[in-house]
Amino acid sequence: MQRRALGSTGLTVSCLGLGTVKFGRTRQVKYPNAFTLPGDDQVRDILDLALDLGIDLLDTAPAYGTSEERLGRLLGPRRDRFCIVTKAGEEFSDGQSRFDFSAGAIRASVERSLARLRTDRVECVLLHSDGRDEWILRQSEAVDALEDLKREGKVRAVGISAKSPQGLLCALDRCDVVMATLHPGYLDERDAIRAAHARGVGVLVKKALASGHLGSEGVEASLRLCLSEAGVSSVVIGSITPAHIRHNAEIARRVCAEGLS
Repeated sequence: MQRRALGSTGLTVSCLGLGTVKFGRTRQVKYPNAFTLPGDDQVRDILDLALDLGIDLLDTAPAYGTSEERLGRLLGPRRDRFCIVTKAGEEFSDGQSRFDFSAGAIRASVERSLARLRTDRVECVLLHSDGRDEWILRQSEAVDALEDLKREGKVRAVGISAKSPQGLLCALDRCDVVMATLHPGYLDERDAIRAAHARGVGVLVKKALASGHLGSEGVEASLRLCLSEAGVSSVVIGSITPAHIRHNAEIARRVCAEGLS
């Protein structure tokens, strides 16, 4: 699996990342088909498979139900082989999301994530935007709180999982990493991704498969689109199906190999 620099953070990550929403949450997700949470043995097997395939970026969040807790319990000695990206600002409970971008809430969220993940630091924390990207970045206390945690060594890189091209562009002055949406049916954020690359800001891509709505025939086209962007550090795709993970990894390897030839 090709590895790429995560912007100017000094971190390198696999060009394909593993999203873990399906490790911990089944309610109010946008996937086309219902699913049940995998058992602990299945999650362990998926984590082993990811490493076998060269996938070392794990994307999680407090809003992903029990995902962080399960990763903390099941990663064990494999923790240091992964780059963990989590988030702050959003909580999900009783069937609804709640957002809080105050300094106290951001610190409490990250401290709780560290405890759940059973680690003393995470490689990256992204603000989980509620759509008010520019307000979060310019007027809330959230980025300053993350920077404090970064200085304390609890976080290696900070950024935002944004909801708009304008939000991504706004983030370039304050963030090490951004998470953007890109797939063949949505190209609105491509210019912002290229601007991030020019500024040395790492880019993680979310929703590359349109939350599963592209269908199997769209996987290669989307991965080819995303991985052709020099600024894209990793494309995060969530799955609990080993065959799908292997298929995605094979496409990513092939696309990257073709790009190098």
